[in-house]
Amino acid sequence: MIPEEVIEQVRSQVNIVDVVSQYVQLTQSGKNLFGLCPFHEERTPSFSVSEDKQIFHCFSCGRGGNVFKFLMELENLTFPEAVRKVADLQNIHLDEKYASDGNQQSKRENSVAFQLMDIHEQAVTLYHHILVNTELGQPALEYLKHRGLTDETIEKYHLGFAPGQRLLKPFFDEKKTDFQLLRKSGLFSENDNGDLYDRFVDRVMFPIRNDNGKTVAFSGRLLSKQPDLPKYLNSPETEIFNKRKVLFNLDSARLSIRKNEPAILLEGFMDVISADQAGIHSGIASMGTSLTDEQVYDISRITNEVVVSYDGDTPGQKAIKRAIDSFANNSKIAVKIVTVPDNLDPDEFIRQRGTDQFMELVKHAASPIDFELNYLKKQYNLESEVDSGNYISEALTVIAKEASPITRDLYLNKVASEFNVSKELLSSRLETLTATNQRQQSHDDNNYQPNIAVAPMNRSEQVSRKWNLIQFAEARLLNRMLHDHDIWLKVQGIENFAFVDEEFQMLYLLSEGYFTKFDEYNVATMSSFITENALQSLLVEIDSLDLAGDSTDSEIDDYVNLIINRAPVIDKIANKRQELQEAVTIGDVQRQRQLTIEIVQLEQKKQAGKHV
Repeated sequence: MIPEEVIEQVRSQVNIVDVVSQYVQLTQSGKNLFGLCPFHEERTPSFSVSEDKQIFHCFSCGRGGNVFKFLMELENLTFPEAVRKVADLQNIHLDEKYASDGNQQSKRENSVAFQLMDIHEQAVTLYHHILVNTELGQPALEYLKHRGLTDETIEKYHLGFAPGQRLLKPFFDEKKTDFQLLRKSGLFSENDNGDLYDRFVDRVMFPIRNDNGKTVAFSGRLLSKQPDLPKYLNSPETEIFNKRKVLFNLDSARLSIRKNEPAILLEGFMDVISADQAGIHSGIASMGTSLTDEQVYDISRITNEVVVSYDGDTPGQKAIKRAIDSFANNSKIAVKIVTVPDNLDPDEFIRQRGTDQFMELVKHAASPIDFELNYLKKQYNLESEVDSGNYISEALTVIAKEASPITRDLYLNKVASEFNVSKELLSSRLETLTATNQRQQSHDDNNYQPNIAVAPMNRSEQVSRKWNLIQFAEARLLNRMLHDHDIWLKVQGIENFAFVDEEFQMLYLLSEGYFTKFDEYNVATMSSFITENALQSLLVEIDSLDLAGDSTDSEIDDYVNLIINRAPVIDKIANKRQELQEAVTIGDVQRQRQLTIEIVQLEQKKQAGKHV
């Protein structure tokens, strides 16, 4: 175990904003920073980070805690692992005796997910060895060198080669790897007899890493053309790999993107790798030509600017159009388009004309509207009046998507001038299309259901819906007690005082232990001493309550009175109402009369309790 003083030493030397900012794009709003929650999908930022208190809290899904808790939740780490990772991120030296946690590490290593990732890492090692150290890999190595990759780049991305001899299965057989794990890995195909054989054959191997940099899949490119086989073959979906949720190189590019470099969405793995080798480190790619909603959301969490640069050929231009449509539902992301000239792909352009010229393309990237209008023009014969009319009609549909009235007017002027058409005529049609889009957008927003149990809401709405009257009083009282030790001593001196709600009472007891070690209350420090997720989130939620000004004696007395005198009565009323409902169901009229009298008496007692 890592001693409490060491834990606090690490936590106190770290700014939670520095850590969270590597995963979430944060914007200052009042005294806190806000962003899209990394734990669930949402459109309106409800994820808050308090730099003063060194805690995070999502007002939507309820997660909260200090910097250790953030990494535990996000990367599925144990508490000691999170402490060590924070120390490593901030270059804080930890004694070697705290460098590992044997029991937790053993549990982790026995998990199926860990074992599957370990199998993939072993496969990476084997494929890479075959590529760079054997005659079998020589043709693949020559291919990569011909594509302009250096030894350093090949090593950085751990590129490999899967030969036709199918060496992976014998490799794991020799290690006596569990057969069922190999079946689950996605690295093998299975014949009718139940025998496994290498899925990837005669392919250059690109390891696919998750957000934490762990290899979870492969994409293999055929070394020699085979008409009956796909050029690229991806791993099937497994327990550790979902292609809809993975972006190639995001784990590496995230840091550059967070340094205000635009995320450059490229079409292929080679484009990303060549760009990185040329000094462009913010390149990412999807696992296919279609971008998924999950991938768009992952991008939106870390940046509000994306440059799409796919191949310059016709399929590449169609893919750009699909990417624009994918980003269209996320208005927070500014999308720009790089059209690579001469039908080149970005990889070829960078190798032939250099990094500077490519970055010039990025600098002068077009807006989605410019791209779509140019794309549409290629679909029509503009010498034909019929085709020109069809183009104008579709062009207005594109322009109507633009939110800014000024920008819409500029494009409207351009179309009217280009085709010598009355602007007033076009403007009338554009207004109708714009109004339709706005109604549809409003409908979509109202019916949007993020993948969470509780929809995004402001703080007061969440508290009033989540807590009953007694819990609300307990939360406010505990907030006051923790932040004002005089109030703590006053309440603690009340004979037989206890919180009604079990979780609040547990926090109260844990706080007693905290104050035996610390004179001052710090929510981030106390959070480190709470192991239960629900209690840690509750602590942060209580601390996030916006209580105006200093407390008064009457305020504290009201809370205590409500908890001590009215809470038992309220519970009795609830129980009696349940009994009354049951009496109504079975038709027991006499019991109904008796229970009604008792409820009235309890209600009178509750009202009297307000003035005790």
